[in-house]
Amino acid sequence: MLGKVNRFFLFLLAPALGFLVAFSTIQPAETLQAEGLALSAHESKKLADDLGQQLDDTKTKLRNVEIVVEDIRDRAKAEQKDYEEQNKHINNLLVTSRSQTQKSADVLDTILSNMLGNPIGQSFGKKSTVKVYSLQEAGYRGYMAKVRLQDPSALKMVLANNSVKSKGETTSHAGKRTGAVLAINAGGFMSDSKGYLQPLGITVVDGKIRTFSNNSNLSFVGFNNKGHLVGANIKTQAQITQQGILQGASFLPRLLQDGKRLPIPRAWANARQPRTLIGHFDNGDLLVIVIDGRREGWSNGVTLEEAQRKLQEFHVVDAYNLDGGGSSAFYYNGKLLNKPSGGKERPVVSNLVIMP
Repeated sequence: MLGKVNRFFLFLLAPALGFLVAFSTIQPAETLQAEGLALSAHESKKLADDLGQQLDDTKTKLRNVEIVVEDIRDRAKAEQKDYEEQNKHINNLLVTSRSQTQKSADVLDTILSNMLGNPIGQSFGKKSTVKVYSLQEAGYRGYMAKVRLQDPSALKMVLANNSVKSKGETTSHAGKRTGAVLAINAGGFMSDSKGYLQPLGITVVDGKIRTFSNNSNLSFVGFNNKGHLVGANIKTQAQITQQGILQGASFLPRLLQDGKRLPIPRAWANARQPRTLIGHFDNGDLLVIVIDGRREGWSNGVTLEEAQRKLQEFHVVDAYNLDGGGSSAFYYNGKLLNKPSGGKERPVVSNLVIMP
C-alpha cells in the first residue's frame, strides 16, 4: 500500500521537480540576452524577482505536498498496524474457538463413555469422524453413532436405485454401494398393489427436490449446505432453497426442540417399538440411534417418551423419529450391527449414509 502511495505522489510532484531542475541549471535573463532580447537592469531585476517568487511558491507547495504525503504515509502505517493487530486477534479467536470446540467434544465423549462405556468402533476419515457405542449399558439393544462432519458432502440421502419409485433397497446395500462408513434407514414410505415403494412427504437429494407433499402431520428432517440439521415444518418448495437444504426425508414425530421434549401424538404415545432416531448434540455433532424391538428374549423396543428422556441425558438438543419398526437398520464399517424385527433387513425407500 505504501509503495502505491509513493508512486502516486512521485507522478504528482514530477512537474514541479522538473521546474526546479530547469530553473537551477538555466539563467533566464542570460538566455534572453543570448537570444538578442536585451533587458534593462530594472526589467532583469523584476524578472528575477518574479521568478524567485515563483520558485518560493513552488517550494511552499512542494513542502505542503510533502506534509500531505507524510500524513498519508503515517495513516497507511497506522492502518497496516491496525489490520495486523485485528488479523492477530481474529486468529487468536479462531484458535480459542477450536480449543473450546475440542474441549466440548472431549467433555461429551467423557459423558457418553461414562454412560455407555468406550466406543465399540471409531472411524477417522477425511470427511467425517464416527464413533459408535453400544446402548446395552443404557438398558437397550441397539447402537448409537456420534458423527462429526469435516465436510458437509459426507452426508447424503440415498433413494433406492436412485429412483422415486422402486422395489426398495436395504440399508446395508445402500451403504456398500455408496462406500459409506455408516448408514441408517431414513424416511417413511408407502407401497402400491404391485409392491413398488414411494417416499412419504418431502425428499431432497443433493439439493434436488425429488418428492414434495405438504403433509402437516409429517416432520421434515433436512440437512443444509453446512451439514447442520435443519428439520422443520416445510410449507413451500421455496423454503428448501432459501434454507440451503441439500438432503432430507420425512417422518414423524419431532422429539426434542432446543433441548425440550415435544408432545407425542396420541396414536404414538407409550408404544414400545423398534426405533431409528436422529438429532444433534449440544456441541453440534450429529447423533443417530437404532434400537431393536419386537424380538422376544432380545428386545421389546422403546417408547418415544423414554427415548426423549434418554436423549436429554445424552445432551441431545434437537431430535426426530425416523421410520422404525421392521425398517430400522444400523450399518457400520461393512456390517449390519442390529437385529431387525423381521429377522432380516427390510428394503426401504431411502437411507441416510455417511461417507468416511
